[in-house]
Amino acid sequence: MVNPVLFKIPIMKNNRYGQSAILSDSEYSKIRREIRSSKYKLLLDLAWYTGERWGALVQLKYEDVYQPNGKPLDTITFRANTRKARPDGKRETRQVPVHRNLFDSLKEYKPDTLFSPESYLFPGQKAGTHIELRFADKILRAAVERAGLEHQGISTHSTRRSFITKLHEKGTDIYVIQQITGHKDLKALSRYIEVRADRIAGAIALL
Repeated sequence: MVNPVLFKIPIMKNNRYGQSAILSDSEYSKIRREIRSSKYKLLLDLAWYTGERWGALVQLKYEDVYQPNGKPLDTITFRANTRKARPDGKRETRQVPVHRNLFDSLKEYKPDTLFSPESYLFPGQKAGTHIELRFADKILRAAVERAGLEHQGISTHSTRRSFITKLHEKGTDIYVIQQITGHKDLKALSRYIEVRADRIAGAIALL
């Protein structure tokens, strides 16, 4: 049983004290509709269904996601050198099984140019580069604004917090979530989990 002390219940106000907003399924869909490029729709889908940080997402290579024949892989690999270091300075490769909805998005995606295995999935303007995180952030923020959600505190970190919170809400064991996300510290992981007001009300109603 999870120690309830690990999980802080945030006050549900507009002032989020530095925490990115959690997205509902409908908010994710609204934002996705406002992204004009199929390439960047895929970037959002990858963020939503893997819970990886955007800094690693923009560095994905074709071979991390697709087979040589163009079919999506069953597991996406986020290489250690693209991921955020742990407090001890170490970086670890993370592999995430592909959700069926993400598999469909990957299957339907038609890149602008032919990819080689070593090509970046989200190439930059210069040959051999990937798009910068700040550029991806700009795309997301523009879509959030067009969706009318600009005052909710949504950022690139929202997809990771939403991914982890949704797993927790669906009853996934905290230690399984820890394995999925690659967190080594449960206290660090707990900061990603937001307990919604309706769940608090529901819990009180059980008394």
